Amino acid sequence: MVVLPGDEIPQEVLPTPTGKKKHLTLGPGLRHIPPNTVATTIAGALVTDNKKVAAWIESNSGRYLPSTGDLVIATVEKSAAEAFTCTLTPHTPPASLPHLAFEGATKKTRPQLAPNTLVYARITSANRDFAPELTCVDPSTGKSEGLGPIKGGMVFKISLGMARRLLVGSKGGVTVLEHLGEKIGFEITVGRNGVIVVDGGSVRATLAIGKAVQEVDEQALSEKAQKKLAERVLKNI
Repeated sequence: MVVLPGDEIPQEVLPTPTGKKKHLTLGPGLRHIPPNTVATTIAGALVTDNKKVAAWIESNSGRYLPSTGDLVIATVEKSAAEAFTCTLTPHTPPASLPHLAFEGATKKTRPQLAPNTLVYARITSANRDFAPELTCVDPSTGKSEGLGPIKGGMVFKISLGMARRLLVGSKGGVTVLEHLGEKIGFEITVGRNGVIVVDGGSVRATLAIGKAVQEVDEQALSEKAQKKLAERVLKNI
């Protein structure tokens, strides 16, 4: 749900306090107007968390700060003795991706990744004193679970707010991809660091899908407008 400053949020879309959670927690971009009105103070996407009974507005401002658990699209810079040095954004410190942080990797079978290779990874540790560390395996299973080198597709830059919206799925209100997916097949990889990789099977389709996501992001399109955008994209592919 995309909102603008001053919009009132309907009570039915907000989490309902139950049990021990007796109060709704309002995060950035929302304010309480007594007695029962919740209004927005910034433009962005409404995000809700029923488990935490919380709601906030995900905006497009700010720069990416690495956080433990984030899924990111990293670019390999070089390979050192034990790890790859990777870039997350031009404004964040280089991240470290150990050679053995891949499914089935050993000292003899560790991957050989050339500079500028894109990798889908999860941040395992991040703080101000040390470089972020990445992994391409799920620690609980030892499997890649979709992580690892990204093959094919094209890179598109998006805002941090749009990245968050895409990662939370249907709650993010990015319906243009659902409309497109009803007619054509494609793959999209989303990094919390404001990067997506789109593979539409052809250059024409890939460009159209990536630019459609960027248009929704830049113009804060409503669900109705996103449907019209999808129809226009499908006609031109």
